[in-house]
Amino acid sequence: MIGLLDKVIGGSMVVVGLAMLMALWRLVRGPTAPDRILALDTLYVATIAQVVLLGMLEETETYFEIALIIAMLGFFGTVVLSKYVLRRDIVE
Repeated sequence: MIGLLDKVIGGSMVVVGLAMLMALWRLVRGPTAPDRILALDTLYVATIAQVVLLGMLEETETYFEIALIIAMLGFFGTVVLSKYVLRRDIVE
């Protein structure tokens, strides 16, 4: 029988998956560039949550390291895209 913690983690993964779908919808739909950047940032955070939940479910530490790498890449990606939208130039 599946334990209570496994059921809670599975339910949380479904909820985070729905949040990812809504963020993906906003990313595709728009209407403005800042909306798309915010949706991409939300998608990064939801992906991190999904990977951490998967690591908890499978009880391995590798997924936490993957989540850290996604967090770093997501942060830098959001900064670069925001800078591009504000100045229309990435390199100063």
